[in-house]
Amino acid sequence: MTDLDPPLAPDDLSHRLMEVFALVGPLYRRVQRKVEQDAPIQGLSIGVRAVLDLLREHGPMTVPQMGRAQALSRQFVQRMVNDAMAQHLVEALPNPAHQRSSLIRLTDDGRAAITAVTTRERALLRQVGGDLTEADVAACVRVLSRMLELFDDVDVNG
Repeated sequence: MTDLDPPLAPDDLSHRLMEVFALVGPLYRRVQRKVEQDAPIQGLSIGVRAVLDLLREHGPMTVPQMGRAQALSRQFVQRMVNDAMAQHLVEALPNPAHQRSSLIRLTDDGRAAITAVTTRERALLRQVGGDLTEADVAACVRVLSRMLELFDDVDVNG
């Protein structure tokens, strides 16, 4: 936003944000499908990939922490962690803060797998054409972050 761009009125903003939703849903599903199509290369489902990426980004976490961070149910995240453990991509560690909720961390194989996946994804995203600028991307991130904040209170487990 520049100094010349006034904020949109709530009714106008809601209409424009619906345009964003109309694009984000199909984009998310297509990206998810592409990752799943490429998964045989690494043997990763989209859920396991999400767990590995979260652990790479934040370090060891509990399953409930991962669920909250991803706005996913604890049960779903636990299944993805179990799948990742079966592939020796993550391991459970004792949690000094809470004995009943282990810390999950990447193994060397898990770090290698998520590095390979993100390297492929970045190569694919380099193909996005056009004249996008840092300001364009920053504005997009700002809008999506605001939209996400609106739904921070949504209970994904209920």
